Amino acid sequence: MFNRHKSEIVAPERALPGRTIRPFGLAEKHKVLDAPLVTDVVPEGHEVALFGLGCFWGAEEIFWRIPGVYSTSVGYAGGTTPNPSYEEVCSGMTGHTEAVRIVFDPAVVSYADLVRAFYEVHDPTQGMRQGNDMGTQYRSAIYFTTPEQEATAREITTAYEPILARAGYGPITTEIKLAPDYYYAEDYHQQYLYKNPNGYRCHSATGVKVPV
Repeated sequence: MFNRHKSEIVAPERALPGRTIRPFGLAEKHKVLDAPLVTDVVPEGHEVALFGLGCFWGAEEIFWRIPGVYSTSVGYAGGTTPNPSYEEVCSGMTGHTEAVRIVFDPAVVSYADLVRAFYEVHDPTQGMRQGNDMGTQYRSAIYFTTPEQEATAREITTAYEPILARAGYGPITTEIKLAPDYYYAEDYHQQYLYKNPNGYRCHSATGVKVPV
């Protein structure tokens, strides 16, 4: 079951088969924000942002604190296996990265500001890892949902890479792709750091600011 080469995304034909429906239930309400946890129906005037930046526990906490964010959740994106479990994702045999899904009001917080926050709270040059967390599920990713989001993400990335280089970092390894299927993670992962305030946070931030 376990992929011996967790630094390489598993080929689709070798990925685990998964399942047709989610094998677990989820809470109705977000534990921090006054909003639903499952936001398949996005409120009018809102948008969805989807990022991968290492362990999703700490990533979600970063974004639920930003004014203008309506709801957040954590899950799995960018892989092949439908409705995977956490253990399957960690095996390296689904192709997914741990992701945070953000529903936000662009009249309050811009997508550009979310991308800046994304880049400033992790190290986007580490490939298939963040700090001591190693494997394809920890890779950096921006999954855009509109052409405007793609343009913003690529513009900021292009501007940020030489600034990182001057600070001694390598090329940005963040994958920037059209948002794939997103599968909610198990309920115990949702708002994990609200439930476990002293829980694990992995932020390999570079300390290098993104230009405005």
